[in-house]
Amino acid sequence: MSRIGILPIDLPAGVSIEVDSDNLVTVKGPKGELQQQVDKNITVKAEDNQISVSRSSEVKDHKAKHGLYRSLMNNMVIGVSEGYTIKQELVGVGYRAEVKGNNRLELSLGFSHDIFIQMPAEVKVEAVTERRANPVITLTSIDKQLIGEVAAKIRSFRPPEPYKGKGIKFVGEQLRRKAGKAASV
Repeated sequence: MSRIGILPIDLPAGVSIEVDSDNLVTVKGPKGELQQQVDKNITVKAEDNQISVSRSSEVKDHKAKHGLYRSLMNNMVIGVSEGYTIKQELVGVGYRAEVKGNNRLELSLGFSHDIFIQMPAEVKVEAVTERRANPVITLTSIDKQLIGEVAAKIRSFRPPEPYKGKGIKFVGEQLRRKAGKAASV
């Protein structure tokens, strides 16, 4: 029995769900619309402002997908009703972030050239730089998976290092710091 898969998903006001004959689930809400193809062995039912997910048998593969698809549906419902936001902080002397043109992020991270990233249309980006504070990049989207991939890609250009903590980190993230070289006695 899947502990996550059996939990029903409550639909907030303004959110609707449609399941077609090919098991394509479409969730519509005030912020947008998301679609997810569901495995044919998983059944999705929408009734009384709740979504329930069930499986056809006790096969190991079906049990694994039961909780997976329930979590994906829950992420879709939260995304179209509230949306997701990820904030990243650039820690380092001279590190800069700017949004140029239509959703294009320019990063200056201490390399010989700047890095330009064209954001997907579903992800909106903001870069805030205040005096005497680290630049902060804010990503917003309705798709949790996509926003996570974009945040991971940005972080991969300069992951935080353990000695001085320089690099791109999530706001509020606690880094494990290492002690430097001990002085000779």
